[in-house]
Amino acid sequence: MPSVSAGVSAEEGSGLGPALPPLVVIAGATATGKTRLSLRLAAAIGNVEIVSADSRQVYRGMDIGTAKASHAERASVPHHGLDLVDPDEPFSVSLYQRHALDALAGIARRRRIALLVGGTGLYLRAVARGVPLWDAPHDPLLRAQLEAELAAEGLAALVARLGREAPSVAVRTDLANPRRVVRALERVGANGDQLPPEPLGYPGPALWLGLAVEHATHRTWIANRAAAQYAGGLIREAAGLAVRFDPALPALSAIGYREAIDVALGRRTAAEALAETIVRTRAYARRQRTWFRAEPGIRWVDAVQDPYPEALQAVRQFLETSEP
Repeated sequence: MPSVSAGVSAEEGSGLGPALPPLVVIAGATATGKTRLSLRLAAAIGNVEIVSADSRQVYRGMDIGTAKASHAERASVPHHGLDLVDPDEPFSVSLYQRHALDALAGIARRRRIALLVGGTGLYLRAVARGVPLWDAPHDPLLRAQLEAELAAEGLAALVARLGREAPSVAVRTDLANPRRVVRALERVGANGDQLPPEPLGYPGPALWLGLAVEHATHRTWIANRAAAQYAGGLIREAAGLAVRFDPALPALSAIGYREAIDVALGRRTAAEALAETIVRTRAYARRQRTWFRAEPGIRWVDAVQDPYPEALQAVRQFLETSEP
């Protein structure tokens, strides 16, 4: 199991309840200034702790390419959700949800204010709204057997098997999706005919702020940040990770790291790596924008015209009206 410091799990009762203080969510695509804004808000408001919602910042040693808050910034404001596992340890949104909810429970006990900050939409949604997550372990042998059965017998045979062995699970599964049917049977092998737990969203009031930037400007910001990361030692950081861990690990396929490792291994030049990193980051940003357009209730703030004054005013009004 990953070495996540989770304390009491959400399923066991993390102390979350209706008396929780309000939660401020700062969302948006990569390279829009979320970290900088969160630190400025924390300094102005005081009594704040930050919970990162970034699926790559959970990995130890991956600092430059994931744009983590610096050690000095973390010393000024307590941070959670960073450096939870090594790149060769498995991690899931369920484990993140558990860690974040436990962190929020601790923030509540300390009577402080929480900022949930990041661009991984599913992480934000899992914590601030709640999504049904079912954290059954992967069984590689069973998965291989099920996929072999799928290839030999077809989807209908697996659907029928799921209906016989776990009818409660079957009614909650997309039976037209082979991948989901295989995963459901794998989970049944670990848990039996048990339904996933109910969503574990944050039960207190929440304000969602989003950082918006016009596309052409955003493309420039992405290119500038990537160049700064390479100039700031990304290739050296990636090379060190490639010595300690298998470069083929999924975590090390992250944007910037795959390209920087290629440079360290002599597979491409630094200029080629930078160009590819920019292309991949821009594509990722497009996917993030699509995700957040479907997320309801976000108050969008212009990231170009200094979002801090408007964001601070919105947060202060929210905190004043949300006090129990």
